Amino acid sequence: MANSKQAKKRIRQTAARTAVNGARRSRVRSFVRVVEDAIVKGDRSAALEALKVVEPELMRGAQKGALKKRAASRKVSRLTVRVNNLAV
Repeated sequence: MANSKQAKKRIRQTAARTAVNGARRSRVRSFVRVVEDAIVKGDRSAALEALKVVEPELMRGAQKGALKKRAASRKVSRLTVRVNNLAV
């Protein structure tokens, strides 16, 4: 266990940051799920609308450190391909 004042503070900071990042990741996953549900249903217009919402959320999550930058880019890319492959 931490003994120094600084170590105790770092534990508090880590706990707070972990909670915030967990909430951000959960939020991003919820938005991604909306897009994936629309893709499964085959609803292209709903998938496009949801994709427009999820892309900034993913990038914001990467910018804030909840996700890695390349992971967010990869998710956006793969979702975009899946949406574009839906029948018009």
